[in-house]
Amino acid sequence: MSKILVVEDNLAIAEGLAYNLRHEGHDVRIAEDGERAVADSRAWSPDLVILDLMLPKLDGYGVLAAIRETKNDVPVIILSARGEEADKVRGFRLDADQYVTKPFGVLELLERVSALLRRKSRGTGSSAPTKGEMLRFGDVVVDVAARTVCRAGAPVTLTPKAFELLLALVARGGRVVTRQDLLKEVWGYGAFVLSRTVDSHIAELRRKLEVDPGHPRHIVTVWKVGYRFETS
Repeated sequence: MSKILVVEDNLAIAEGLAYNLRHEGHDVRIAEDGERAVADSRAWSPDLVILDLMLPKLDGYGVLAAIRETKNDVPVIILSARGEEADKVRGFRLDADQYVTKPFGVLELLERVSALLRRKSRGTGSSAPTKGEMLRFGDVVVDVAARTVCRAGAPVTLTPKAFELLLALVARGGRVVTRQDLLKEVWGYGAFVLSRTVDSHIAELRRKLEVDPGHPRHIVTVWKVGYRFETS
């Protein structure tokens, strides 16, 4: 049984979601405001969060930021009537896994929930670096088990998705990987995530890990194809 936190101030929508999720065998809690959502995410440790954006006390973006600042990589589905591209990009930059606009199909949402929970249970793929492995390139050291990164001996903070993206690139062993493959592997539902999401996270990795982000040495763009990771 998976624990799912539904964050929604419209009680009719929240109860409808909870009913369907419980019917699928999940344990569900409802938080009707942002502050309650942050508290429940920390005390209850849900396996997945369904998050509305327009909430009292603290909006959904604030809730998501609070969850991610503790390095919590719980899958988060944003569920919102705000469907503008800028809203979606902001959500993905805060490490949302998926963004669903209202009105939505219940069956589609349930399938998204199932897909994210399956991905969470199996990790990001068998080719990814194993826990306990230390990765080194340039002046960067990555502790996979501890999910920590240091550059020139100083700690570097990466968002959970940026960390997973780095592992996905490293796992290719220098082979080129497309944006769509990275979306499917790291976000798990590639057709519904903007391709710009990968680019914004690549920019974060370069900004924090490359000596010269404008001329990257390790995270290299392959024009019209995707990206390649180089250790040397």
